[in-house]
Amino acid sequence: MIKTFIKSLKSFSEADEIFNPWWEVDPENDIDDQGSKIRRQQLFQYMNERIGKAKYLLIAEAIGYQGGHFTGIPMTSERILLGGHAKKGIFPEHVFSKIEPKRTSRPDLKPNGFSEPTATIVWGHIIESNLNPKDFILWNAFPWHPFKPESGYLSNRTPRVSEFHAGAHILTQLIQITKIGNIIAVGEKSFNILNQLGINCIKVRHPANGGATKFRKQFSNAL
Repeated sequence: MIKTFIKSLKSFSEADEIFNPWWEVDPENDIDDQGSKIRRQQLFQYMNERIGKAKYLLIAEAIGYQGGHFTGIPMTSERILLGGHAKKGIFPEHVFSKIEPKRTSRPDLKPNGFSEPTATIVWGHIIESNLNPKDFILWNAFPWHPFKPESGYLSNRTPRVSEFHAGAHILTQLIQITKIGNIIAVGEKSFNILNQLGINCIKVRHPANGGATKFRKQFSNAL
């Protein structure tokens, strides 16, 4: 089931201005040609430790270059997987515990791994609230990484409306295989897509751009 889901993520391989972390290698920034394989393994383990047990789907906008681009896991940075946020109470085993976490970015880019502010805020609040991190599956309304062509892979851009619609089947499939009815949309764009698909959800503020305090409050209220 999980392997079939991950195979379905191939649908946006080699698309213009979109990077597929699980089925493409970043020729400029990956350590080697094993990056996509490692990211598939990490996504599989992340999902495998949650499906059938998780209670909530947390749906944000899209993969970012500081997060899932190199880990293969939405809203999760290499810094988290490498134990770099242990002082904040966020440990690699909160993400998955059955395999050894690995980085896929070149160490000379970020010696301690890329760190994504949104990932740190989301994981940090789950831990600080004494919630079980494996009660949550973090995902994105557009599951791949849209980047700015003029800036390259190490950039982010907002997905186009047509791209959100093209990726909607993945979101629908995720909801079907997880059988989770408690869905929280992180931000307006993910909320709109879920609404268009007729999926009931609660909207919370996206933590980016000064929204962290409101996100924490609304997220706690939503639970």
